[in-house]
Amino acid sequence: MKINASGDTAVIVEFGDEVDRNLSSRVLSAQACLANAELAGVIEVIPTFRSLMVQYDPLATTSAQVIARITPLISTAAIRKVQTRKWSVPVCYEEEYAADITDVAAATGNTTEQVVALHSDVSYHVYMLGFLPGFPYLGDLAPALHLPRRTNPRTRVPKGSISIATSLTSIYPFESPGGWHLIGTTPIELFNVNDTPPALFTPGDQIKFESVSKPEFIDISNQVSAGTYCLKPEVITT
Repeated sequence: MKINASGDTAVIVEFGDEVDRNLSSRVLSAQACLANAELAGVIEVIPTFRSLMVQYDPLATTSAQVIARITPLISTAAIRKVQTRKWSVPVCYEEEYAADITDVAAATGNTTEQVVALHSDVSYHVYMLGFLPGFPYLGDLAPALHLPRRTNPRTRVPKGSISIATSLTSIYPFESPGGWHLIGTTPIELFNVNDTPPALFTPGDQIKFESVSKPEFIDISNQVSAGTYCLKPEVITT
């Protein structure tokens, strides 16, 4: 474990250099430990794949003081079973909503049906949020679907696009540039500034994709637009 200052308002705690569920468990356990400690001057503790950013108020404390306080807490923080949420996310994998699914099938030596089955068969772990507000980095993608990012990124990726790249999959919460392969679309909203918290998912959540038909996709989209669709997670212990 390494702890270093990051500018004059944060310190970074590094736990390793891999995308790994055990490493993520260490990160999330340390995050919970620091959040529960309610340390003076600490504003927020933000998890990534392999590290924590501990943001603090420079008028209330210093990086040296923060490091001295968090080091013994993190060093003794044990990985523990925690309650988290498991989401079932509807996805339409039909080609109209999956611009790259045929190319992904060809590049991986699968049929489009096999791509759908491989992608929807996994319970994904939310490692972190980033890039866009509410954008979840999900692992771990089936090895049979591992591909590098697109050679030519798109300037416009549609909102709700389900994407894959390397060992990860994700969902675009907004229209955005992007270089991942698009294999489906979900009609759900991932980020709403009027919600608390505004992001639907949080690190540590589990996500399972549920294949739906075009008529089902349109029906859910209409419910989302009308504000009548409610996606509720199952609370589980991991």
